[in-house]
Amino acid sequence: MSVVDPSPDALASLARRARERGVEVSGQQGDLSTLAEVVGPASADVVLCHGVLEVVDEPAAALASLRAAMRPEATLSLLVAQHHAAVVARAMAGHFGQALAMLDAPSGAPVAGGRARSGRRFTRDELEGLLRGAGLEVLSVDGVRVFADLVPGSLLDLEPGASAALVELERAVARRSEYLPLATQLHVLAR
Repeated sequence: MSVVDPSPDALASLARRARERGVEVSGQQGDLSTLAEVVGPASADVVLCHGVLEVVDEPAAALASLRAAMRPEATLSLLVAQHHAAVVARAMAGHFGQALAMLDAPSGAPVAGGRARSGRRFTRDELEGLLRGAGLEVLSVDGVRVFADLVPGSLLDLEPGASAALVELERAVARRSEYLPLATQLHVLAR
């Protein structure tokens, strides 16, 4: 397994943790724009890219770079922040002006007080369009944290079995398209 990260500190931490667990991992310093150069073009069978697309300058170029590193029929696991849920979260926190500003703003557009903490957020349609543009076929789109970020932590602490029931509910709605707009994140598998 290879891990590519721009941070030497993150790679050092990875090496230490891998040694502690007896796992063989190759850590290489690099970034998304040069991924194929670092690992070799068309060399990866599986690519995990979680929480990265939100912070790159050009998501389309980043996906093209990922695609260049993938073998034919390779699988991409992509996890991104979802736009609609951010609007709901702002409104539920009482930040109605921010929610209104985000409502029709393009992904990653600045909101009151600057860009959102985690950068861009994507709708399902935007994400699928970007993936198709990079020559990738979307296999599945799952919602992650549909209800988990909306449920008060105190409820989970006080109600016996509430955490397990919430996990079961999350699994039940992950692939239901009507709940995707509420998901904090979208998990996409593509080929």
